[in-house]
Amino acid sequence: MTSLMAISRFPRQAKRPYGFCVKMIAVGVTGLCFIFIWSIFSSSSPSTSFTSQRESFSDIAEPISANTKPSEFGKASSDKNETQKHQGSKDRSTEMKTLDESVFVNEQQKKKKEREARNEENSQLPKGVTGKEKNAEKEKEDEKGAEEEVVLDEKEEDSLDSEEEAIDEIEVNEEPKEEVKDEKVAGKKKKEKTPLFVSKANYNWKLCNTRSKHNYIPCIDNEGAIGRLQGYRHRERTCPKNPPMCLAPLPRDGYGFPMRWPDSKLKILYKNVAHPKLSAFLKTQSWVVESGEYLTFPLNRSEFKGGVLHYLECIEEMVPDIEWGKNIRLVLDIGAKDSSFGASLSDKDVLTLSLGLNNDLIDLAQVAIERGFPTIVSPLANRRLPFPSGVLDAIHCESCGINWHSNEGKLLLEMNRILRPGGYFILSSKHDNIEEEEAMTTLAASICWNVLAHKTDEDSELGIKIYQKPDSNDIYELRRKKVPPLCKEDENPDAAWYVPMKTCLQSVPSSIEEHGSEWPEEWPKRLETFPDWVNNKEKLSSDTEHWKAIVDKSYLTGFGIDWSNIRNIMDMKAIYGGFAAALSQQKVWVMNVVPVNAPNTLPIIYDRGLIGIYHDWCESFGTYPRSYDLLHVDHLFSRLKNRCRHPVAIIVEMDRILRPNGWAIIRDKVEILDPLEGILRSLHWEIRMTFAQDREGLICAQKTLWRP
Repeated sequence: MTSLMAISRFPRQAKRPYGFCVKMIAVGVTGLCFIFIWSIFSSSSPSTSFTSQRESFSDIAEPISANTKPSEFGKASSDKNETQKHQGSKDRSTEMKTLDESVFVNEQQKKKKEREARNEENSQLPKGVTGKEKNAEKEKEDEKGAEEEVVLDEKEEDSLDSEEEAIDEIEVNEEPKEEVKDEKVAGKKKKEKTPLFVSKANYNWKLCNTRSKHNYIPCIDNEGAIGRLQGYRHRERTCPKNPPMCLAPLPRDGYGFPMRWPDSKLKILYKNVAHPKLSAFLKTQSWVVESGEYLTFPLNRSEFKGGVLHYLECIEEMVPDIEWGKNIRLVLDIGAKDSSFGASLSDKDVLTLSLGLNNDLIDLAQVAIERGFPTIVSPLANRRLPFPSGVLDAIHCESCGINWHSNEGKLLLEMNRILRPGGYFILSSKHDNIEEEEAMTTLAASICWNVLAHKTDEDSELGIKIYQKPDSNDIYELRRKKVPPLCKEDENPDAAWYVPMKTCLQSVPSSIEEHGSEWPEEWPKRLETFPDWVNNKEKLSSDTEHWKAIVDKSYLTGFGIDWSNIRNIMDMKAIYGGFAAALSQQKVWVMNVVPVNAPNTLPIIYDRGLIGIYHDWCESFGTYPRSYDLLHVDHLFSRLKNRCRHPVAIIVEMDRILRPNGWAIIRDKVEILDPLEGILRSLHWEIRMTFAQDREGLICAQKTLWRP
């Protein structure tokens, strides 16, 4: 009552000399009362929220089935107990709980270990792929705390944090395209990044209408050619101005699920590799036979007369140090022909990567990868191949039709760059052109390649010559003519992405801190023996244990993947090859892709006896449609930093290179996975499992046969 009387006296007091102060007090009291009443009513009405769709994966407590729609994720989580009562889901629930405990760690523990990892000394890595410099301190401040890796086992946490630290400090952002909005918050500027994918976007997919049709390779096929005046493919890698947003069609006669390994070594479905010129080519060959709906490959039948096994034995007899599967583990086969060379070496634990050339009009490289052999398609003209320097144990060229001595010998100098010091170059050809043979001999002598053996095999009718690259620089100084000259000291031999071939001779690494200075251990000891030139081997060991735990506890048993159908695998953002090493006991091979904007860890992968390649995911990959059975995508999208003009095109590329019925395991931040899941559903991929906790998530999806 007293308060009401006091309020009633305010108007009268306002007329007095000190009325202005009273007015201000009245306004303040009235405002506070209004704020208090408004806050009570607004907080008591949660039903006023009009959000109709899930904004993130943070509400998901456990994996869900493929039939759950995006808008049902919150319900699937909240109705957990009710769902477990049906369809015998009790065992499933136990499995999910186990996955929950073993897959994701406590956020506070993770942050504590991150702070500890920041104090560790960074491992010494080779120069980046792009050769560009960057301010590591500034990059570290910008990204600190913004990119946390999802981990599947608490014991391997330090490993992943260390890898993340290395990426944060060394990563090069070549073309930053992110829009930054600055807001002053408490005297500081807050950086806001635009989302990588547009949430709730609608997609209207169409089939690609190209000359190469179901065999479309965007950066290789020459779609600009007019009639028959130009070649079917570019002489150099040339990508469209805008990445394709269309879907590669299936073969004209349909697509059949590939043969399982090792049956695919002996036969494949003809319709899966159909090509206009392939039928005529088959009639002239004996190593491949058309048998009904299959292409069959008779044992020990190849282009080599006398058989490929005799050919391999002949090479090993000529140079006993070539111990297939022990001293020699990684081989590059120039020109993917009958693939019998790589097929036979696979039985000897040799990993052979076939290089399909741009003039391969009958697409034999596609036949090789359909059979389950590592293969890429790349022109070999003026640019370096996307490999590091000094990583291949041997390079094989059997009648590959390359004039190695032309253009100042730059093609052979490129082979010298990627060949390991002390490595072997095996050249087999028929004695058709004596002048070319003499020119090749002169060029090899000028770069100090030693001819270890030269023999004409009577059975195969091939002249086999085996060269060896020097393992030191001493012999280069003894040359009378310094032609070709040694490359400059500041020349980065690992720079390989869109870098022109050089006509200089790369010197041999002499310091133990440089990769390529020593020959690796014999296989399989090589896989677990980390190179001496890597400073912090604990990181590599932790990475190996980290991925072994993930693969054994989750990937092989908890995702519902039938691994007997898996042969060709790609790790789209490899670091040290830990994922591939964890699968070494499986009958698979893994293409380790190191993005060009990431640290140059690819030499480490090769020194472990694994294969890989540099690539920029803003462009299409050099392979045929439907090449891989499984794609592993670990925090690729969050590392892009909006580098790519059209990030959705990466999903389109994944759809192109993945086989129908193939799998994709995608691990990233929940704000990226949420819209990404919608894109996968628009492509009619089946979402087999999703999981999220502490801002990190995982999607396991399977591609279908659907085409628009």
